[in-house]
Amino acid sequence: MVKYPDAHLLDRVFGALADPTRRRILDLLAHTDSRVTDIAKPFPVSLPAVSKHLRVLENAGLIERHRDGRVHRLSLKAEPMRDAAAWIERYREFWDEQFVSLSRYLEKQQQKNKDKP
Repeated sequence: MVKYPDAHLLDRVFGALADPTRRRILDLLAHTDSRVTDIAKPFPVSLPAVSKHLRVLENAGLIERHRDGRVHRLSLKAEPMRDAAAWIERYREFWDEQFVSLSRYLEKQQQKNKDKP
């Protein structure tokens, strides 16, 4: 049996992933750890706006901040996404079973129609 995280954590993860800017930040961090200022460069918004996005990602446990004096480095933490993927997988399995049942039903209906005179 797969252990799923609490609902509040999943809510924060899915909320964080709902925003395209935050997903792009995660994409950047998937390649390498980066300073906050480097993360902010490609975005057409202010540094405080990027900082708000970073706080949402931190609160969801998706990134980790390391401070070295005034320099803040960020790194990706993929574990919460793995937990969210496991939660989604449970429902994918449910829908796969539903589609198999529907397929069987349609095959039976098709066979019944062939057997009719």
